[in-house]
Amino acid sequence: MIKDLMKEAEVRMTGAVQSLEEDLAGIRTGRASPALVERLQVEYYGAPTPLLQLATIGVPEPRMLMIRPFDPSTIKSIERAILASDLGLTPGNDGKVIRLMLPPLTEDRRRDLAKVVHNRTEEGRVAVRNVRRDTIRDLRDFEHEKLISEDDLKRGEEEIQKLTDRIIETIDEVGDRKQKEIMEV
Repeated sequence: MIKDLMKEAEVRMTGAVQSLEEDLAGIRTGRASPALVERLQVEYYGAPTPLLQLATIGVPEPRMLMIRPFDPSTIKSIERAILASDLGLTPGNDGKVIRLMLPPLTEDRRRDLAKVVHNRTEEGRVAVRNVRRDTIRDLRDFEHEKLISEDDLKRGEEEIQKLTDRIIETIDEVGDRKQKEIMEV
């Protein structure tokens, strides 16, 4: 019973790390990356659709993204979605493809992005701590219902704390790596 609870907690905590990594992939560094725009929601026949499902995204040059829609009629919708996003990029199109030029990052913009990374990393830590809290509450409920002993409760709490510490360390490493990447000139 405790092992199942620990496995579930580990899956949820690992999911928080993966979510953070995906989230941070969309934060722009000095290089062009398809991850910057692939999750951007585009209005397509009245439904918000990720850009990745509407177009191929390529990187022909280090500071350029090229978006080639599968359906050329979606170019205007894709441009609107890019302009409405917080990317700060202006799309240019030739009727078939959209080109996004990524300007070099200024020092102030780098610091702002580092703060965003720090905040998102903290959100990841909070998510992991929430999983820990839920798991400990479940353990205490099991002990209260006499399904596990008090010793099992203490062991379970120690195990969940070790798991939490390990996952938070991973989150910190992911955040530090992204901050270094952003601050790199």
